[in-house]
Amino acid sequence: MNSNTFGKDWTFTSFGESHGRAIGGVLDGVRAGLKIDFDLIRQELERRSKGVKEVRSEGVSARALREADEVEWLSGVMDGVTLGTPIAFIIRNTDARPEDYEWLKHNYRVGHADKVYEQKYGIRDWRSGGRASARETAARVVAGAVAKQELAERGVRIQAQLVKVGAETDPARFEEVITDYQREGDSIGGIIECRISGLPAGTGEPIFDKLQAHLAYAVMSINACKGFEYGTGFGGVTQPGSAINHISGGISGGISDGGEVVFRCVFKPTPSTPKAGVKGRHDACVATRAVPVVEAMTALAVINLI
Repeated sequence: MNSNTFGKDWTFTSFGESHGRAIGGVLDGVRAGLKIDFDLIRQELERRSKGVKEVRSEGVSARALREADEVEWLSGVMDGVTLGTPIAFIIRNTDARPEDYEWLKHNYRVGHADKVYEQKYGIRDWRSGGRASARETAARVVAGAVAKQELAERGVRIQAQLVKVGAETDPARFEEVITDYQREGDSIGGIIECRISGLPAGTGEPIFDKLQAHLAYAVMSINACKGFEYGTGFGGVTQPGSAINHISGGISGGISDGGEVVFRCVFKPTPSTPKAGVKGRHDACVATRAVPVVEAMTALAVINLI
């Protein structure tokens, strides 16, 4: 089993470490003749680095703001058009500072993958977590942006938004909430809602290849994601069936019903904070930058099903 590759027919393989020379990916299964919108990809990467517009750059790690995130296309694209062959790309790490993490050579951070990586492999990249770092998600955003362009040709649109920061649901107050936690040297979590429109009825398979199972698998692979719900979700347990039996979230029996598919996912507060005594450059609310990553992984899941 290759844990670094997502998908079966339209595949994305991720590679690289947080403070290595570069991160990148290989896409296979992208149709020939797809005209790539490079500006869209740059915009998606900017959303990942700076966060959602309501809290632009607020509480975002200094490294995320400094990385250029310029994509170098190595193969599979000529004159901006896909060739139908494997597409390889890299994003060079221009602001890597491994010296900031020297102290991790002999220490494990609470709430991180430091210890389990060493237990599993007998060795680990101590430079800010290596493969376990959220830096890896930049490559996912590139892959997802390509998938979204191919899905758009089929009339499928994917849009996510931050709907909750801590206990706050008013987007106008998100920035204030995050700033308060940042000022205290702490962090806070958030909830992202994603909507898929234009998905034809019949997407998804019975039993083990249900649409919601693929979406959950994709989204739960994102760093710091701790929960997934669709339709009535967890809140449905407090309501009688007669009141909510019409709420499907766009999925029935694991198959899309032709309506808008809606799901939510929750992101935990980062455990790496000054208040916890952790050195380094960290986010006060990782959910603000996870919105395009959720869209990207959703696109990868959907394009493999249709």
